[in-house]
Amino acid sequence: MTSLTDLTSSQVADAVRGRTVVWPIGAIEQHGPHLPLSVDLLLAEAMAAELARELGAFTLPAQAVGARSLPQSGGGLHFPGTVYVGGDTLVRYLAETLRALVALPMARLVVVNGHYENEPFLFEAIDQVRERGLLDDTEVFAFSWWSLVRDTWTDAELPEFPGWHAEHAGVTETSLMLHLRPDLVTDERPDHDAPPRAGVYLHPIDVGQTTNRGVLSSTSGSSAGLGEKLLRHIVDEATAMVRDGRGLLFAQTRPDRRSGGKRP
Repeated sequence: MTSLTDLTSSQVADAVRGRTVVWPIGAIEQHGPHLPLSVDLLLAEAMAAELARELGAFTLPAQAVGARSLPQSGGGLHFPGTVYVGGDTLVRYLAETLRALVALPMARLVVVNGHYENEPFLFEAIDQVRERGLLDDTEVFAFSWWSLVRDTWTDAELPEFPGWHAEHAGVTETSLMLHLRPDLVTDERPDHDAPPRAGVYLHPIDVGQTTNRGVLSSTSGSSAGLGEKLLRHIVDEATAMVRDGRGLLFAQTRPDRRSGGKRP
């Protein structure tokens, strides 16, 4: 695994030609009394790093500032520490960054999202770039890490799983952080017995009822061991998606307009 930003300007084009670049996208957001503001950022970075090792890919520095926290998915802005930009600004920022990135002759870009509210804006930005024809020679695999967790895994490991919209600061994020950065996790394990429903917006909202100090579900049962198993599951799923996906096979045989030849 090599950081793209460690390369010089004279090295970068040849180094990434026909290769994969992995870009983590996170957020700075409250995660209850037991987890740091950096959870979404640190998890995206860790998963991107593991995926890059598996693929022999380059990594990009993580995008730290994301979309605003919402009351029934991230707890909202009722708790201090969330740093955000508006959705329209985020779409423009991501689209402009993507336009700059795909000017490099990489074969594919993998975007790992760690913040629930980022997803629609990320996908919108990618599609705007695609509509301009700027992805004709670059494949993009973009996903939120939880989207790769199979139902069979949650059924086996998390029988009381409330759904990903309500897993904010819950057992999965707590377990992943206990595995990756236990030094940043406090001893508190807050539970919330009434997770919010998905796809519902309420105003006014009582965050004292919808969360427990910013936690939307339960942290009971969290452990470093569970976090390690979950991380491995996600990385395995992501690696298989990129290696076995039709897009990757298509890219290996498609003429490369930039080089006039075929990609390796």
